[in-house]
Amino acid sequence: MTEITTEKARIGSPSAQPFIDGFTEEGESLSPINAAGSKAPLAGAAAKSHSHGGGVGVPDSSRAGRLTSYNLADFKPLTGIEEDWRFTPLKRLRGLHSEVLSGTAPTVVVTGPEEITVESVGRDDRRIGTAGIPEDRVSANAWENFAGATVVTIPSEFEALTEVSVDIEGTSLDPAAQHLVIVAEKFSKAVVVLNHRGSAIVSENVEIIVEDGASLTVITLQEWNDDAVHASSQQAKIGRDAKLKHVMVSLGGDLVRVTPSARFTAPGGEAEMFGLYFADAGQHLEQRLFVDHAVANCKSNVLYKGALQGRNAHAVWVGDVLIRKEAEGTDTYEANRNLLLTDGARADSVPNLEIETGLIEGAGHASATGRMDDEHLFYLMARGIPEDVARRLVVRGFLNEIIQQIKVPSIEERLTEAVEHELALTDN
Repeated sequence: MTEITTEKARIGSPSAQPFIDGFTEEGESLSPINAAGSKAPLAGAAAKSHSHGGGVGVPDSSRAGRLTSYNLADFKPLTGIEEDWRFTPLKRLRGLHSEVLSGTAPTVVVTGPEEITVESVGRDDRRIGTAGIPEDRVSANAWENFAGATVVTIPSEFEALTEVSVDIEGTSLDPAAQHLVIVAEKFSKAVVVLNHRGSAIVSENVEIIVEDGASLTVITLQEWNDDAVHASSQQAKIGRDAKLKHVMVSLGGDLVRVTPSARFTAPGGEAEMFGLYFADAGQHLEQRLFVDHAVANCKSNVLYKGALQGRNAHAVWVGDVLIRKEAEGTDTYEANRNLLLTDGARADSVPNLEIETGLIEGAGHASATGRMDDEHLFYLMARGIPEDVARRLVVRGFLNEIIQQIKVPSIEERLTEAVEHELALTDN
């Protein structure tokens, strides 16, 4: 495996390694905004009916006091200087942040065990708005414009032996809004796969509710056509002793921006968040995630890996972890690693850790971006492997750590083939 990193120290465990130059500790101090607000993981506007909305919080503040609202008017028009949008080419959003999203949303087809319930519901369904509140203008615009939602429910105490496949097929390039809700009821267990394909310009809100004792894996695959623009807010609410594994894979599309979040609502919860992305020439792939440790004795682990090749290939990863004052006994770690395969590619990586209590098991973050390790190539080439094949082996090994986390053989095989296809586009 290629080693490209000098990691930051982990709070709660010894380390002698230095900090990475160029990164700042955004947070890691008490937040007066949070101290004056609610202790609930969905603070402020969460107490209001989602049919009424209302903005609570401060734009560009720490994650403890970030503005949340169901109303688009509560978010100012974007300029590109906002912290959440400074890496995003706004012109390439194709109106998702500024236009009425009246286009035809991608079709949704759900297949899986017959015990799974699939419903098409209206905006007034009580389950809509329970897992999260829009935290940015694009998500709020989708909230105001979606016509109906698809709700997928795994019933209580049911274990799905085969995955639930949610096929999302884009057929229009008119800006559109979409809403999905995934509910894992108490003590259920399932794997849900979101397959994004076709051509679309869509802002999507995905709500994930993991009830007490449930174990849910959500795999979101972005394999769009080259002309697609996709913004997806995927917010998860995790109950007592519940487990969520969230795996994000972005390969296709012109611009793809996925913002997953995990919020703990009761002790004993666990969240694993893995990501893989492969950016080609001119492609913009952005990942911004948030883990909210709002209660005591919960665990989280985040690992994202990306490869980039070609001129103006651009990947962005921003990881925010908030440990609130009440979250004693927290154990958390996040890391991002990027491999630049050619000149002209750019990766921005910003890990943020905000801690409001010292009574934790451990917390830390790491970030690294680098090129292919010549020693690894020399080792393989010295054993008779041609250089182009050796490069592919190194990249494959680098990304395979994420693919192996999926635990669905058919999808692992499919993604391995997709990575091979990406590598075949250049002389790597």
